[in-house]
Amino acid sequence: MQAEDMEVPIINNLNDNGDRQRPKGKDVFKDQQKESESSMESPNLEFEYGDSDMLTAELSELYSYTEEPEFALNRDYFEEDFRSHARGRRWTELTVDEQRTYIMRLLDALEVTDRDKRLKVARAILYLAQGVFDECDTEVDVLHWSRHNIFLLYDMGIFTALLELLSMEIDNSQACSSAVRKPAISLADSTELRVLLSIMYLMVETVRVQTEDDRPEWRAARETFKNELGSPLYNGEPFALLLFTMVTKFCSMNAPHFPMKKVLLLLWKTVLFTLGGFEELQQMKVGARERLTLPPLPEDSIKVVRAMRAASPPASAMELIEQQQQQKRGRRSRRSAFVDSLEGDSPFPKKQPLVKQDSLDTYNERDPFKNDDARDEEDDPEDTDSGIEGEVDPLDRDVIIQPPPPPPPLRPPTERVNFPIGLPWAPKVREKDIEHFLETSRNKFIGFTLGNDTETLVGLPRPIHESVKTLKQHKYVSVSEIQIKREEELLQCPLSLGEEEVEETPAEILYVGMLPNLSQYVIALLKLLLAAAPTSKAKTDSINILADVLPEEMPITVLQSMKLGIDVNRHKEIIVKAISALLLLLLKHLKLNHVYQFEIVSQHLVFANCIPLILKFFNQNIMSYISAKNSICVLDFPHCVVHEMPELTAESLEAGDNNQFCWRNLFSCINLLRILNKLTKWKHSRTMMLVVFKSAPILKRALKVKQAMMQLYVLKLLKIQTKYLGRQWRKSNMKTMSAIYQKVRHRLNDDWAYGNDIDARPWDFQAEECALRESIEKFNSRRYDKNKNGDFAPVDNCLQSVLGQRVELPEDFHYSYEMWLEREVFSQPIQWEGLLQNP
Repeated sequence: MQAEDMEVPIINNLNDNGDRQRPKGKDVFKDQQKESESSMESPNLEFEYGDSDMLTAELSELYSYTEEPEFALNRDYFEEDFRSHARGRRWTELTVDEQRTYIMRLLDALEVTDRDKRLKVARAILYLAQGVFDECDTEVDVLHWSRHNIFLLYDMGIFTALLELLSMEIDNSQACSSAVRKPAISLADSTELRVLLSIMYLMVETVRVQTEDDRPEWRAARETFKNELGSPLYNGEPFALLLFTMVTKFCSMNAPHFPMKKVLLLLWKTVLFTLGGFEELQQMKVGARERLTLPPLPEDSIKVVRAMRAASPPASAMELIEQQQQQKRGRRSRRSAFVDSLEGDSPFPKKQPLVKQDSLDTYNERDPFKNDDARDEEDDPEDTDSGIEGEVDPLDRDVIIQPPPPPPPLRPPTERVNFPIGLPWAPKVREKDIEHFLETSRNKFIGFTLGNDTETLVGLPRPIHESVKTLKQHKYVSVSEIQIKREEELLQCPLSLGEEEVEETPAEILYVGMLPNLSQYVIALLKLLLAAAPTSKAKTDSINILADVLPEEMPITVLQSMKLGIDVNRHKEIIVKAISALLLLLLKHLKLNHVYQFEIVSQHLVFANCIPLILKFFNQNIMSYISAKNSICVLDFPHCVVHEMPELTAESLEAGDNNQFCWRNLFSCINLLRILNKLTKWKHSRTMMLVVFKSAPILKRALKVKQAMMQLYVLKLLKIQTKYLGRQWRKSNMKTMSAIYQKVRHRLNDDWAYGNDIDARPWDFQAEECALRESIEKFNSRRYDKNKNGDFAPVDNCLQSVLGQRVELPEDFHYSYEMWLEREVFSQPIQWEGLLQNP
């Protein structure tokens, strides 16, 4: 499948300037008033980013609300079989040995040929994995027994048996062909697959999450399970590859009944479990730097991001008008106070005007770059073009530039504002930045260069010496740079350096398995992401991702329709969450394992239009998406199986939950921003794609979300393209520039704020990507090609040994041996004199 097969997502609702198209007339004012109110009222979001949400939330997202009746079905099948075995006793009353005996009986029953009987046994096992909820009184009890049962099921070898059944269902051509012919696919078409995937997901997720009271045997089982999932033990490939195969088969329309949400969730959690989460990745990065004798990291990025606080969103036009009115009132009050002071009433003004705090002014200080013209207020380009904002009159200008009144002398010292010491990130400099700086300096002062020599400073003035010293103090050598240098050496000296020892890490094993069909996997994931994005419009030829959420009978009442609508939206949000987290994990782990593995995945993503797809995702009301309430708390597992079900009404469905934001949606947004950062970092041609796709206004609107981590990655994406957006954009967005300065890491030689070196770097997308692809192909052929080093392999010149080599022949070759001799040997004329002639 070629990258061209992937549909190019078009960014809607943008005019020629990259600004949102807005309705004319009164609607403009109303629209801006809504934006102003939303940005003024948006609170700080108490969101803590992690590998995943709380265990209960992750378990509840496995099930659609449409699957709710199946909980009772699982219980009934279990009790029907268990009653004959336990003779009136409950599961929680059995000893561990008795529980093992019963699980072994279920394991034997899984091997029967009758499909319906197998499904009943699988449902009984699913009920055990769900925590025998009918015997529990609270959600805590359900989670306790679920954990106990799952470790017991794993110990008895249930996962391997389920894997065989899953492989049978994937290869079930009859089910696939009947699903392809059906006009409408529903839950009933994927019953067996959903039951199997649910058990496997519960096992992977429960074993993956560590708790303080885990028994020693459970910790040992966790490590064993982790190694099994990451090793090629299942049919000679890691378990994740089987799930990737299901994804591509679904996207190629060969198996439209696959429950894709469950597959993606299980795939994400399998990769998270086997490769490790973000904190484990940070530890692996520290270990890799130690092995390469590189200096330690200047800071722990996870801790720095968690310590950050959100900035106020950029001001809209309505806020600016309101601020001007407040300043006019402040001017009048100051004039009256001045008159009062002349009359002897008071030496001080009676009342200070309430002036809105400067947007993105993190430390309550006046912005030193702030111009005295109201046009320099930070607003969206579309707000500037709308014509609402006007020139401030000269009297107001004086008020704006007037310094604030001095504080009273008796103010207690505890009320003073505590300014932070320094910036959150230590600045970094690359080796090539130092080389470029010295090359420029030598050309300027001496007239010639010394190549890559960064030590010789003869003939350069003292300030240049000091600059080089400062740059070297902050020099940062990444693991990727060492890997690239090593790769260049191995390509130059293949014989003298010998074979490279490749460590069989889980990331390496997964990459080797994915490599032959990597482009198909990437394109399939992006097709699913496009289908699940809220900005995508339904098309007849698009993939149907709702096969495992739509019931057999469509809703009749308004209440049923509302419930299904919430379920469908929630279903799509969970798919976006799983895909975004999966792609980010793959990129980060592959980059640490080897940078060229990361680059090939990145290039497939770029060629499959991942950059415009993510921008299209953010081209919506992002505050509405993050605060969406597409969940029904009373129907979430395990709440729905423990408590009595209250009567659902249209009002209760509309009200939703009381959460300030939707965790999964904010998690997805941050992941997509991080993926976009990974794809564009240090790639000039891809940065220009951000500029060409007019991403600046889209990203600026995302700053309205007051969450520090999300703002950081938005500001990073804005920083890399500021030099290409023009002086006017920088002038009218000074507070965004200030926020970039305060929050994003500094590269000492990076001229990001002024753009003085734009003309020196032409944009040649094809040349950059072709050069990168050439390096990737050399790496893959050197390390993974079975016929590698063919030019350097020794030649066997001995006639006897050559003739004595065993040649693999087809099994039926001896039947046609005489015909082969006649055709290939006897009937071919042999020119013996050719041996006597010189070549």
